[in-house]
Amino acid sequence: MFTYTLRRLLSALPVLLGVSALSFSLLAFVPGDPVDIMLGDQAATADKDALRRELGLDRPFGERLAGFYSGLSRLDLGRSLQSRRPVSEEILERVPATIELTLGAMFLALSIGIPFGVLAAVRRHSWVEKAALAYGLVGMSTPGFWLGPMLILGFAIQLDWLPVSERGGLEHLVLPSLTLALGLSAILTQVTRASMIEVVREDYVNVARAKGLRPFKIWFKHALANAMMPIITIIGLQFGALLTGTVIVETIFDWPGVGTLLFQAIQQRNYPLVQGCVLLIATTYVVVNLITDLAYAAANPKVRLG
Repeated sequence: MFTYTLRRLLSALPVLLGVSALSFSLLAFVPGDPVDIMLGDQAATADKDALRRELGLDRPFGERLAGFYSGLSRLDLGRSLQSRRPVSEEILERVPATIELTLGAMFLALSIGIPFGVLAAVRRHSWVEKAALAYGLVGMSTPGFWLGPMLILGFAIQLDWLPVSERGGLEHLVLPSLTLALGLSAILTQVTRASMIEVVREDYVNVARAKGLRPFKIWFKHALANAMMPIITIIGLQFGALLTGTVIVETIFDWPGVGTLLFQAIQQRNYPLVQGCVLLIATTYVVVNLITDLAYAAANPKVRLG
């Protein structure tokens, strides 16, 4: 396992270097002069020259890239154009809120999707399986930008059970987490059901039944353990998507996370802050995929031995 982990870490390093280089090139890809876009055509020439020097746009690209990597080694991503605070400091302040929202959504998705998928596979051709199929279709087809306002309308405005926005206690976490969890739990239900259908036909399941083991132990301990590979794949991919793709939901619920920060930075044309958020998002995907690969190896020895 140590050798496999070391190999995966070494293979992830070039990807991280490439991702950081692409994030740094964000300003170079902006059509036109980024300084004109940020300050406007009516800004004074002296102000434009000062901003161009601050962003390093007056230096060659290679020199700027070397300076970027040097700053990145010290977690120095420059300064926000609005607040004049370090970009890394502003991002790190928002990361805990995004992680909290992601963990809440993942907890709800796992609590709904995996048990529902197992029951659908065990109760083939029953109302449970039909309900699981219908739930999967509805959940995957419902966009978060529609579901979020509907939940606010129903549970916050009409029933007055839950708060609408901002970060606070557990009650503030329910609606945004549920908005994110619906689609993920629907996917998990379908993947778990399909994987379990293959597993429940195996001989060791019949042996466990013949030995008189309780159904809960057969399905959720023995069968589910051998059906986890596709489920781990979905969990890894969706966890990365939740960590980095909560822009719309965070904006709807005014949740103070990285998604809201990125949206505000784009509106303000704060390119250093946008660059830092994009770098965090891309790096998160790489790290989550690495963790998923390690989870494969831990769940199935054939992966690491191969």
